[in-house]
Amino acid sequence: MSQPSSAQNPVSKLPRKETSTPSIFWVLAGIIIPLFSILARFRIVDGQKLPRRGAFVVAPNHYTEIDPVAVGIVTWHLGRMPRFLAKGSLFRVPVLGWFLRKSGQVPVERAGSPRGSAPLKAAQQIVDDGRIVIVYPEGSLTRDPDLWPMRGKTGAARMALEHDIPVIPMAHWGTQQVMARYAKKISLFPRKTITVKVGDPVDLSVFRGRNLDAATLTEATAVIMDAVTALLEDLRGEKAPETRWNPAEHDQKETGRFEG
Repeated sequence: MSQPSSAQNPVSKLPRKETSTPSIFWVLAGIIIPLFSILARFRIVDGQKLPRRGAFVVAPNHYTEIDPVAVGIVTWHLGRMPRFLAKGSLFRVPVLGWFLRKSGQVPVERAGSPRGSAPLKAAQQIVDDGRIVIVYPEGSLTRDPDLWPMRGKTGAARMALEHDIPVIPMAHWGTQQVMARYAKKISLFPRKTITVKVGDPVDLSVFRGRNLDAATLTEATAVIMDAVTALLEDLRGEKAPETRWNPAEHDQKETGRFEG
């Protein structure tokens, strides 16, 4: 396994180009990070691989509902302000919706919604501003019984190819000890360790310039999922199943909560 960015504090000496500027993120970081640090410490591997400038997609694995908090804290520590694709309904929740809008999160509405074009416009603005966006390529918590990444959806690949920006794969392991998949309670003690590994940009060059039809996007998504899975294999010290979990083959819904 690669060594952490720093033996004592893997993020203490990294530049903070975006996070050094006062913003609503300072308020969120001031509230969330101290609270989360009571629950867990982070060990960041290859943090220097997260680009310090420019627009790109971050593609992490996803297996607990607390994952976005962990990934957001890590990208903040690494000097980039985290922006997620988030369910549109969350933006209509009092207070929470205000924070989401002010921090530049991207609303995603259900298919057929009159607000359906908003994510495309928001994504374009993120690219124009040289920001980053965190997209969970699985689209939901993995259904794999052993928490390996399942079959991906095409959102991350489409955004990267349409806007000609890189995809940076990321994997983490340990959030399930803080909050199990679909759990309603957080484990407070003992303090946990969450290990995060950042990968090299996914090579999507073979897909650039091609017609972005379903077959192309599905193939590109598989390449992204391979990169994320390889990082997680390194963190877990074991091999993932040869065949990636496909909810459709197990009579499972691909969205919402599911036990099984």
